[in-house]
Amino acid sequence: MQLNGTFWAMVPPIVTIIMGLATKKVNLSLITGLLLGVLLYCGFAPGSSLVTMVNVINESVSSHIGHLLFAVLLGMFVYLITQSGASQSYGEWAVRKLKTKRSSLLATAGLGILIFVDDYFNCLTVGTVMRPLTDRHRISREKLAYIIDTTAAPVCILAPISSWAAGVSSSLPPGSDLDGFNLFLRTMPMNYYALFSIFMVFLIIIMNYDFGPMKHFEKETMLHPRIEDVAAGAAGGGSDTPDIAAGARNGGSDTGAVSSQDSGKRGHARVFDLLLPVIFLVAACVFFMAYTGGFFTGEVGLVDAFANCDAVAACCIGTFLADLFMLILYVPRKIYTFNQYMDALEQGFRNMVPAMLLLSLAWSLGNICGESYLDAGSFIAGIVNDFHVPLESMPMFFFIAAIILSFATGTSWGTFVILIPMEISVFAGADTALMVMTTAAVLGGSVCGDHLSPISDTTILSSTGAQCDHLNHVQTQIVYGALVASISFLCYILAGVTQNSVLGLIAGAVLLAAVLVALKLRDMRMEKAKG
Repeated sequence: MQLNGTFWAMVPPIVTIIMGLATKKVNLSLITGLLLGVLLYCGFAPGSSLVTMVNVINESVSSHIGHLLFAVLLGMFVYLITQSGASQSYGEWAVRKLKTKRSSLLATAGLGILIFVDDYFNCLTVGTVMRPLTDRHRISREKLAYIIDTTAAPVCILAPISSWAAGVSSSLPPGSDLDGFNLFLRTMPMNYYALFSIFMVFLIIIMNYDFGPMKHFEKETMLHPRIEDVAAGAAGGGSDTPDIAAGARNGGSDTGAVSSQDSGKRGHARVFDLLLPVIFLVAACVFFMAYTGGFFTGEVGLVDAFANCDAVAACCIGTFLADLFMLILYVPRKIYTFNQYMDALEQGFRNMVPAMLLLSLAWSLGNICGESYLDAGSFIAGIVNDFHVPLESMPMFFFIAAIILSFATGTSWGTFVILIPMEISVFAGADTALMVMTTAAVLGGSVCGDHLSPISDTTILSSTGAQCDHLNHVQTQIVYGALVASISFLCYILAGVTQNSVLGLIAGAVLLAAVLVALKLRDMRMEKAKG
């Protein structure tokens, strides 16, 4: 029985997601989904299924070895900073400067937007820098993870100088006369999901309002704050970093939050010991993005260099040099001895192993559902082709298709590759405003599915960066994302029918603000009635 390209290709990710939410065991759920996928592909033949599973994992890890190397190097970077005492010094300085919860959240969102070059880099760096401050202001780790995640992919998909611009540009069909980078630039004001997601972050912060499961976690953190860990460090006992083993406080999940095994409090580091390495890291990554894109050969401009750079290689080189920079910055000033520095590198590697395992399993699940195996993309493509709908409905239609495919596979880039050539072919390659809007809908829907999927790499890294339970992050974020997705869906209908993307943008922003105000007023009335 041929299962490739049918609904059965969607079953493994669906089972994984349901099992993960029910059991809170993410690794077990991913392994189950992967095993189910290879069984379906191999017709439930046990021997060939096991061989196929090994091959799928090998292919997935091999094709992402650069990302794993980057995760290792950045894990070392994170651990060096947190154990140096620099995070504590920064936290003490930030508490003096940022005296309110709202200002701390705005600073977190602002930093996430500033680090737009790569979503992986964003997820881990923002969490490292801002976590001590948000802990002290009794902000839940779930709220921190949401802000990290929402200022990662949704920001990168709007930044022309990022690894994502290159990913979109390379997704055009072979032989297309379209300028991929120019097309990417034109989609930016029509990418409703990304724009509204960022807008919602600031609305929630300014309004000081949360709803759904996030409201519960925010209340729990106010009643049972994590700041006692930081206070203990300030008093001189042990590490300045909270001891976060993900399951210890959040129901025993097997997700890979970073645990801190202290090798002795340093206490010598200052605020600049955090800021200088982060600035160096950003500068080095941007420099090598330009370098790998050919900017310094004089053959291409800066924008084209970023569009064609090797972002993974650039981030690996930049992070490696940043780790060496901290050797020069810390060891001569005795923040670390050389042996302690080397031990910190080893521990930073160990701390990233759980996240690397999650990423490897998630990539493998996406691979078994991909074009070479069960081919979930062909199933979605068949649905798109079977529905003979007016061209004006294409933005709405492709937005939904992109959400489903990206959510099921956990990858937005893979969704770009499948759906962008398809939607361009619907318009016969013509460079029309409606084609650009539909491309924007594919990008927004892909980011939406990636943003909300529990098997997405950025979702996993956001919970890792915030050091919160992964499934807590998923269930709190999915409510917020679903609201933004619903409004974006309506706006694509409006913009497609009226052929006016600006009208859709304005209507969506007003509607989102109105919904949040209405929800807050409802909650205030309910609380008043109870009191």
